[in-house]
Amino acid sequence: MDLHLKDRSAVVTGASAGIGRGIATCLAREGVRLAVVARREALLNELADELSAEGLARPAVIAADIADDADQETVLAKAEEALGPVDILVNSAGGRRRSGLTATDEEWAIAMTLNFESQRRLTKRFLPSMRERGWGRVVSVTGKSEPPRVSGEFCAKAAMHAWAKGLSREVGPDGVTVNSIAPGRILSEQMLRNYTEADRAEHVKEIPVGSYGEPEDIGRLVTFLSSPLAGYITGTVIPVDGGLRRYQF
Repeated sequence: MDLHLKDRSAVVTGASAGIGRGIATCLAREGVRLAVVARREALLNELADELSAEGLARPAVIAADIADDADQETVLAKAEEALGPVDILVNSAGGRRRSGLTATDEEWAIAMTLNFESQRRLTKRFLPSMRERGWGRVVSVTGKSEPPRVSGEFCAKAAMHAWAKGLSREVGPDGVTVNSIAPGRILSEQMLRNYTEADRAEHVKEIPVGSYGEPEDIGRLVTFLSSPLAGYITGTVIPVDGGLRRYQF
């Protein structure tokens, strides 16, 4: 299927590893011109080299921490310098921090900033150009709606869903769609770091399709939602989890 994405432009945050890297790879293979953003510049350059070796356009590499307002301005300026007006923004950066019942207010604020405020502020910077041109896509990688405990991370993801739904209603008339993707257990750097092989074997027993997902499983859906063919899909939260979640809707 031709997704009509060739020569569209996209910024992908959190692209140095895991889900963000898989998203960037899928978009590049559809002919999208990329700016990839993360704190670890060396890993971004490795990704750029890999895509170039496939014969794909080399993405612009932007080393930045999107939790920092000054860095966000740098991302906007460098992305537009490399790509011109940006058609697609993929919010894939985030992070886990201690933020349960005994966490301090500062720890809660950090969790909310990493997983909600940074994405909201970065999107706000890119939206005016999209709305002015009458076309844009915002896709955010969020999380599940079944929190097993008190956590700033889960609260932030819920805030992302509510924000994205409201935003989709405001910018829909301008040709901009806003969607969220809730990953299940995806075989990423974070999963390999946080869970042993034995842990992962236990996790698989809970997944109806019988395996962990791959970053490209998220990337393929992001690519479709970024395309002109998905113009009637907005304000959604779509799980990609192999059937793991138990809720119906």
